[in-house]
Amino acid sequence: MSKNNLISGLGLALLFLVFTMTFTVSETEKAILLEFKKIVGNDYAPGLHFKLPYRQVKKFDDRILTLESKPERFLTSEKKNVIVDWFVKWRINDVTKFYTSVAGDKVQANIRLDQITKDAMRNEFSKRTIRELVSSGRGQVQESLTKMVAPAVAGLGVQVLDIRVMRIELPEEVSTSVYRRMEAERARVAREFRSRGAEAAEKIRAEADRQRDVLVAEAQRDAEVRRGQGDAAASDIYAQAYGKNKEFFQFNRSLIAYRHAFKDDRSLMVVSPDSEFFQYFRTPK
Repeated sequence: MSKNNLISGLGLALLFLVFTMTFTVSETEKAILLEFKKIVGNDYAPGLHFKLPYRQVKKFDDRILTLESKPERFLTSEKKNVIVDWFVKWRINDVTKFYTSVAGDKVQANIRLDQITKDAMRNEFSKRTIRELVSSGRGQVQESLTKMVAPAVAGLGVQVLDIRVMRIELPEEVSTSVYRRMEAERARVAREFRSRGAEAAEKIRAEADRQRDVLVAEAQRDAEVRRGQGDAAASDIYAQAYGKNKEFFQFNRSLIAYRHAFKDDRSLMVVSPDSEFFQYFRTPK
């Protein structure tokens, strides 16, 4: 064997030893070290690490993972089915437990996590009505689910970060009857509001009519008072004027009477010429 071949062989052997005795862990990974399938090291920091050649390294994803479940039916406290879409955010927090419980398989971990979450949801949904779930209870449900599932999956070496309910719907066969009941309820409320409005309108109209009658009566009363006061003042002025010059007043009244009596050429009166009506037509004595 030549010297060059020997150096090349030693170099290859050295590279092989370096390759089999070192391993790297990235920031997005967790790793364990196995010796004949027994864990002899775990939770390695990111970077370069050394090992014996016969030891094996297993790496796992250290990022947040998502379990997306298919729509599932659950019974509410009213014994009605609802269809729920949901997902779970989780990550590996104990790599040793994760390897021993599910052999480090994310698929198996998702199956176990899915079963545990469904059991918790089945228990939680059975405590609430559809109205509570759809309106204000969803946030409380998600919080309760997270608290229930977290300790149950601790043995898997995973941590549940969040459980979100994306959609809650009624089955198609139930939706129609529910919507009809909702429409009937809304129609009943609308009729009640219209009835209250009509009653209030009648009261307002009756009160307006009463106030109008009161105002008209008071106005007529005031008008009669003012008219009587005006007539009294006119009579007083008339009496005073008559008292100052009776002859002139009688003459003026006669002229007014003549003007009304002889308005045109067809005016005709049958009276005696000596009548007092014509006293100012006679020649003074």
